[in-house]
Amino acid sequence: MHESRLGNLLGAAVLNLSDRLTAASAAAAGVSLSGTAALVTLTEFPGLGGTELGRRIGLSQPACARMLDQLAARGLLQRRERTGRAVAVVLTRDGKAAAARALRARQDVLAAALRTVSETERAVLEPALESLLRGLHAEVRSADLLCRLCDRAGCTAQDRVCPVGQAHREAG
Repeated sequence: MHESRLGNLLGAAVLNLSDRLTAASAAAAGVSLSGTAALVTLTEFPGLGGTELGRRIGLSQPACARMLDQLAARGLLQRRERTGRAVAVVLTRDGKAAAARALRARQDVLAAALRTVSETERAVLEPALESLLRGLHAEVRSADLLCRLCDRAGCTAQDRVCPVGQAHREAG
């Protein structure tokens, strides 16, 4: 079955940007892609437990535990005991710096890609992407997973509402 031209264009752009964005982010953080997602997520949500962190970045509990062991061994995060068996995961100063580098690298890739898009085209592209993301959320059903490498502050700057966060709230 043949895809539409729009589908082909979207697929090629998304695949290329995904490859570039994830490679640049992980290289800047100096860790795996899942490690980068963990660092970025913990920047926004410090103190998550390993199980919850894994859920938010799409890893099983055992896989997340192994990744956390690797990040802790590199001095990027610490586990802190809470009550019972619960453990809070927090970034160290080095972990926060690695997350910031990853977000900057991500932004650099996206800014370079958007340089060829005119202001008029951007005015059409932004609402189209908001609609696309709301639809993707309806399938994925997880704002955290969908936005695991997002610069959340960038999405909500100037009192704007994140379309994924809004879709998540509306889905209840």
